[in-house]
Amino acid sequence: MGKTTGFLDYERMENASIEPLKRICDFKEFHPVLDDEKRREQAARCMNCGVPMCQSAIRLAGMVTGCPLHNFIPEWNDALYNGHYDMAAQRLLKTSSFPEFTGRVCPALCEKACNCGNPLYGDKPVTVHDNELYIIEKAFESGYMVPRPPKHRSGKKVAVVGSGPSGLAVADYLNRRGHSVTVYEREDRAGGLLMYGIPNMKLDKHIVQRRIDLMEAEGVKFIYNADVGRNFAEDGIRENYDAVALCCGAKRARALSAVGCDRLLPGAEGGLMYAVDFLTMVTKSVIALDKAQEAFSDELVITNRNIGFSLSKKGLDLEGKDVIVVGGGDTGNDCTGTSIRLGCKSITQIEMMPCPPTERAKNNPWPQWPKVLKTDYGAEEAIAKFGHDPRVYETTIKEVFSKDGHITGVKTVEVEFKMVDGKRMMVEREGSEKTLPADLVLVAAGFVGCEDYTARAFGVGLTPRNTVACPGVESYQTGRDKIFTAGDMHRGQSLVVWAIAEGRECAKEIDHYLEFGPNPDRFGGAV
Repeated sequence: MGKTTGFLDYERMENASIEPLKRICDFKEFHPVLDDEKRREQAARCMNCGVPMCQSAIRLAGMVTGCPLHNFIPEWNDALYNGHYDMAAQRLLKTSSFPEFTGRVCPALCEKACNCGNPLYGDKPVTVHDNELYIIEKAFESGYMVPRPPKHRSGKKVAVVGSGPSGLAVADYLNRRGHSVTVYEREDRAGGLLMYGIPNMKLDKHIVQRRIDLMEAEGVKFIYNADVGRNFAEDGIRENYDAVALCCGAKRARALSAVGCDRLLPGAEGGLMYAVDFLTMVTKSVIALDKAQEAFSDELVITNRNIGFSLSKKGLDLEGKDVIVVGGGDTGNDCTGTSIRLGCKSITQIEMMPCPPTERAKNNPWPQWPKVLKTDYGAEEAIAKFGHDPRVYETTIKEVFSKDGHITGVKTVEVEFKMVDGKRMMVEREGSEKTLPADLVLVAAGFVGCEDYTARAFGVGLTPRNTVACPGVESYQTGRDKIFTAGDMHRGQSLVVWAIAEGRECAKEIDHYLEFGPNPDRFGGAV
């Protein structure tokens, strides 16, 4: 423990945020970091508790609290406080594959479980999230993060299908164990949702590419535009590798079931899009914008006009348009922030669930994740630009209106959940219908499992939740020999930190399999 009274001497100080009306003029990250002295003071606040709930990831009353990666948080906070930056990075990387990602996009489960965050003691947790990001960025800046390929190779070959956070974690871990790893990615760049599902202002794509470059220098091979199960055959992968990890995510989006959707032209032309498709289109053009004044992608054009961005092609032009986002989660918030940067005239974010309370409920005690209202960056920007909160709760879209196949408006209705014939059902509130203008509706209502064609190609079964079935309890091996799975494809839609944790655990199981071979008992005595 670096400073015994640190949590008493220093107040919690988070990284600052650029003022909303300034940051909406570009797609750059907007959290300036603290200087060395202030950051070390924040690390000094870590108490090195006897029971560090932050790194526990224990289950309390049906909820997991703490870090799923079991990060050695008190250890690297102590090293950071003492200025031992390389030691801090070494201890951080011992359990965390990609702290530069989680340090930007993780909601910080660790902080919510921090003993300093106990409401009885003032609810001022250690800035674990910001400290983590500072340590890894300091490591890159100082030259600590250099390629470290394994000195010896095992002779075993592993294929990873999908390069999202779980796939990258599998590949990174197994490569360090000396196995030869090849990653197959259906997009033109690696990263999965890290690259194309999270906007640049939350996670700059140079950061993702920096890690991919490092992994390649350490021996991981990436093959792009390889959509396994469609344009790339499964049989060659199964035959030529000693183990295969399916890490394709859970990208099957929940559809909007409203009257009139069938009358719209497909995609952007009709004005009804899935959120990830929209964010992918924008990100591809923002990446290209780094190289030219006008950025052209397959889908759209973004032009930098200093005062903002405009987007056009295939009928998609947000400047001066009314945008509605369906879904109140992180992806919906990303759609809100992105639409504002593209010059929309109005933004409305619809959520069918009730507005969360502003304080913890009695049945949601610390150290559980607090189910309270938070105002993320997209909502902050909407409030700053339009003067009101864009979020509307207990509401859904009942009908969409269109002209010549393009959406012109929507009919919304308020809803509530009631017990009907012993079942909890969503019912409409009579007389609550409203009509809103809409030029674009972005569906960010969550996901309903994996796109099953890759799983089917490898002959693995799916659960009723459309995740890959694994016969073993807490196992990542499927019902077919040498086929494993991890991440959202295994557990369902979740957080980046959970995907990384799953990838690491799956890699450990694969490593054991490669050393000791299959367990016939798991397959009924035959493999």
